Amino acid sequence: MTKNSGAIVGQHEGRVLRAFGEEVTIHLDGERTGGKLTMWTEITPPGGGPPPHHHVNEDEAFHVLEGRVAFLSDGEWHEVGPGGAAYMPRGVVHTFKNVGDQSSRMLISTTPSGFEKFFARCAEEFAKPGGPDMPRIIQIGVEHGIYFLQE
Repeated sequence: MTKNSGAIVGQHEGRVLRAFGEEVTIHLDGERTGGKLTMWTEITPPGGGPPPHHHVNEDEAFHVLEGRVAFLSDGEWHEVGPGGAAYMPRGVVHTFKNVGDQSSRMLISTTPSGFEKFFARCAEEFAKPGGPDMPRIIQIGVEHGIYFLQE
């Protein structure tokens, strides 16, 4: 479909990417939405989740479908289960962690689109023999306006 006619994606038509120990299925990307949003399903193993970070370009919304997920926002952790949601506007330092003993599954979206390009580039780095070059991952983040906090 063209950018102005909408987008319909079937259940098994998303692009699967793997990075940071996560499995991401991109359902809607910038190409399908005319740059308006990216939407994906993310499966996170127990204890998994990204380092604290913030986005310069995107607002991010999370909807927990399965499992228990804790979100860090404004220096405080808040835990939610299935049906819970979180919203992190651009510029807010945040992260999430699967605090359950099973994989969690979330539906996540960013507005505008672009996150899918960052994650695809990271997936390429994580697929390299010997694993990713983490300084390169940090640089890819910077190139996409995603800044990881250095500890």
